Amino acid sequence: MMGKKSFCGWIRWIHLYLSMFSFAALLFFALTGITLNHPSWTENRQKVEMLEGNVDLSWIAGTDTSLAEKSAIVDHLKKEHNIRGRLTEFRVSESECSLAFDGPGFTAYGMIDRTSGSYELVATSAGIIAAMNDLHKGSYTGSGWNTAIDIIAAILIVISLTGFIMIFYMT
Repeated sequence: MMGKKSFCGWIRWIHLYLSMFSFAALLFFALTGITLNHPSWTENRQKVEMLEGNVDLSWIAGTDTSLAEKSAIVDHLKKEHNIRGRLTEFRVSESECSLAFDGPGFTAYGMIDRTSGSYELVATSAGIIAAMNDLHKGSYTGSGWNTAIDIIAAILIVISLTGFIMIFYMT
C-alpha cells in the first residue's frame, strides 16, 4: 500500500508534468476562443478561386451512376488544384456529378458534366485564423483531431482533479 508521502509525490509529479504538456493546448484553445468570440476580426478575408478542367470521361461515363470512379476523380482534383480537406459529398446523377471538400479554413464544391468531363469548382480559403477556429471546434477535421481534442480534455480533467487533491488533501 502506498503511503501518504509517496501518494502526495505522485500527485505533484502527475500534476506538474501534465500541466507542462497541456499548457500549449490550453494556450491554443484560449487564443482561438477569443477569435471565435470576435468573428468580425476575420470577416471578408476569404480567398475564392474558380477552378476549371476536365476529368477522364471513362471515370464518369455509362448509364450506371454507381460506377463513377470517385477515388480517381478525387485524386485528380487534389493533385491538379491542390485541394485540401476531405471529401464530404459526392453525388452522381444522370447528367452531372456534384462534390464537396471541407477542411479547417477551407471549402471547395463543384459540378462535373458527365457528357463532356468538364468541371467547375469554387475553392474558398478563409485563412489561418479561420483554420485555427475550425480546429478549436473540431469542424471538418476528421477523427484524428477529434481524438486529440478528447485526449487534451481528459488531461485537463486530470490536472484539475490533481490540483483539487493538492489543495484539499495535501495540506
